[in-house]
Amino acid sequence: MPDGAIEPKKGRKFDQVLDGARKVFLSDGFEGASVDDIAKVAGVSKATLYSYFPDKRFLFLQVAKSECCKQADRAIETIDMDAPVDKVLFQAAREIGEFITSDFGMRIFRVCVGESGRFPELGREFYQSGPLLVRDRLVEYFKKAIAKNELKIDDLELAADQFNELCRADLFPRMLFSIADRFTAEEKHRIAKGAVDVFMARYGTTA
Repeated sequence: MPDGAIEPKKGRKFDQVLDGARKVFLSDGFEGASVDDIAKVAGVSKATLYSYFPDKRFLFLQVAKSECCKQADRAIETIDMDAPVDKVLFQAAREIGEFITSDFGMRIFRVCVGESGRFPELGREFYQSGPLLVRDRLVEYFKKAIAKNELKIDDLELAADQFNELCRADLFPRMLFSIADRFTAEEKHRIAKGAVDVFMARYGTTA
């Protein structure tokens, strides 16, 4: 597998291949997905697929990175960053909760962790495009909230990691250990609200 720092060659059918791969990985998982099936669903030849992606792991990694970036961009587009800080954080918490409890979000995690022992670059790239991306986006927002005297934080990265973990409380462990694979809106609301309440109690500037 190529080094994780290598970017795939872009071309006219790049997005087409990526979309086909996403559908097959979501339907069949990493092990069950075949290059033949991906090429068929994408509507391209295997030669075209391999011209963009040297192997299945590299293709999966690009799908994972693309989904994580889309999720982050979608959150930024839908959240009113000028709203009160607790409202912004609640929406962010809901976005995090929705992604980690999605079929694709959990499959990405399981595959990347499962393969990271044999292919450490896969784990590193997943961390950079997933958890690290969430941290960076939260830190950017925290700086703005601090400037408006809405938050008081000394260690921005630690606070971002703490908030991310609070948003995953209960939901993520239950999914990870196959105790539950679906959650109600009320359950996700409870976790998001609890995450914001705890975070604001520690870092908010008002009682």
